[in-house]
Amino acid sequence: MTMYHKNKIFILGMAKSGYECAKLLADDNEILLTDSKEQDQNHKQELQDRNVNIIITDNPESLLDETYDVIIKNPGINMKHPVIQKALQLNIPVVNEMEVAYHYLPKNITIIGITGSNGKTTTTTLIYEILKKKNLKVHLGGNIGYPLSSIVKDINEGDILLLEISDHQLLNMHDFKTNISVLTNICPTHLDFHNSYEDYKKTKKKIFAHHNEKDLAILNEGDIESLNETKDILSNKRFFKGKDCYIKDDAIFVDEEKIIKLSDIKLKGNHNYENIMACLLVVKEFGLNRKEVYEILHEFGGVEHRLEFVKEENGVIYYNDSKSTNPVSTITALKSFESPILLILGGFERNQDFYDLKNHLEYVKHIYAIGETRDRIASFASDCKIACTKRETLSEAMKEIKKDATKGCIVLLSPASASWDQYDKFESRGEEFKRLI
Repeated sequence: MTMYHKNKIFILGMAKSGYECAKLLADDNEILLTDSKEQDQNHKQELQDRNVNIIITDNPESLLDETYDVIIKNPGINMKHPVIQKALQLNIPVVNEMEVAYHYLPKNITIIGITGSNGKTTTTTLIYEILKKKNLKVHLGGNIGYPLSSIVKDINEGDILLLEISDHQLLNMHDFKTNISVLTNICPTHLDFHNSYEDYKKTKKKIFAHHNEKDLAILNEGDIESLNETKDILSNKRFFKGKDCYIKDDAIFVDEEKIIKLSDIKLKGNHNYENIMACLLVVKEFGLNRKEVYEILHEFGGVEHRLEFVKEENGVIYYNDSKSTNPVSTITALKSFESPILLILGGFERNQDFYDLKNHLEYVKHIYAIGETRDRIASFASDCKIACTKRETLSEAMKEIKKDATKGCIVLLSPASASWDQYDKFESRGEEFKRLI
């Protein structure tokens, strides 16, 4: 029996995580689920048939009182939300879906958690593909699109659970613990969600919560922020881009063993080599087979919406990097090309600093500014003496790009911005980009 038994539970925000969490808890808890937007009718009916009370309202705090035992918050909802503030005043614990589902896991499993400001999804996906190649029983979930609540009943003793974990999820973790944690890097992002950069870094550090010397921390020796933040963790530490995994003679080595030549890796770019090195240190714990690694890395072309090659048309090459929701991620994209770039920038306004891009615009010939941030981007482009076209939507910008693009140039959607001004998620923005092409 878990701690979530015969509780009165307030779920704030439905989406995937709220829906799956409500399903997991419905049989032996009293649940109120609220959201400000109308939800999928089939999902609503399914939950209501299991006695979940669903209320669509713009004033959910009016429904909260001291009789509730716990608040389960959608990871995307800010801690400043009125319901959360009221819960804190009433001393009601605030958790998230992954923290809840953790308590339903079998005891003897290996949990691998991947976090970082950039590279999480690529690293997680590569680990999953290689562990599957080894015929190990591995389950993939978390921020990568599969709420833990939706897969927890499929996990058995002895299995491996691989989770991509965002800072939004780590924020409301309490008991959750991994056996292996990877921190790819730390840089300023999501600062609208946290009170400060210091708070953001402390949140990332929670991936190592409850670790001891039997647990493994995999760290980027080339990232000073990560090293500073993890000085005092109790984990057994292994370093990529450092003493345990490194590049030498145009090949990747693990513990002085040559694993694969860079020329045999389909993914290109230093950022991807870092992701691969982090992946290999995880896989090493389960037996590193060079043939298996070669077969995956020779074929793996990347993650959808992350520097995804879309199409070449009339000598113009289109790349979908919709997952770049912060300037640091866009810098990574810009450093990947040495051809003229038509760059699509902009989206949700959260005071991101586009001037971080200033020293990386060598190949950018034209900027297309879209979304809530388009005026600030146009001003930035002017300061950088780069031509700029300002349009409200991606669709309008693409009409201009079709006129402007010439043979030999790259059209790059790498917005350095979240998508929430016009889309429900960055995937929707990337899908529209591909449709427009």
